[in-house]
Amino acid sequence: MLRPGVPYQLQSDSISKTRRTLEMHRNLDIITQIRHLMLSGLIDDITIANAYASEEELKMASEIFFSQNISIRVSVLEGITTVERKCLFESLHAYRGDCSEYMLRSSMKRFQYKGEQFSPHNTLQIKPGHILIDNELYGQYKGEMQIALKEMENDGRVNVIGKVVEEDMILLNYLKPWASFKLIESNERRE
Repeated sequence: MLRPGVPYQLQSDSISKTRRTLEMHRNLDIITQIRHLMLSGLIDDITIANAYASEEELKMASEIFFSQNISIRVSVLEGITTVERKCLFESLHAYRGDCSEYMLRSSMKRFQYKGEQFSPHNTLQIKPGHILIDNELYGQYKGEMQIALKEMENDGRVNVIGKVVEEDMILLNYLKPWASFKLIESNERRE
């Protein structure tokens, strides 16, 4: 029962005493919130309170909660090739164990697409969240997919083909080495 004059958050009913929230989630969509909580490894249940979730949101929340792999939304740049699109979206990625503070590497794609051509294009300055694929100028690394974690110079051997959507950038800090993840194309387009 609510008591007049006492802020809701300070009232002693058992639900408000046990419910925990993160201020950093305040402006994030429910799907990003759940993926972030799952990556933290600190939860085993989720309760949605103080808001009404739609049937679609509840369905998506359930799928994410019970999924074996985290998903990261990506907006692609104009000019992405068919083979680059396949590299990004047709199968799982694995975060290499030899971590770098500059990029998250998914190197198995370079073996999977070894016979494909990766011509240089979109060799832009690299910024955090950019989705990268090494082009043919990078020799044995041709076809390797990375996600930039820091700003870097691009010497022309790396194609910038997309960007992690802003809401999902928080997830990159929680991916652990050897974790599998999938990239999902966002409706957002980048030029």
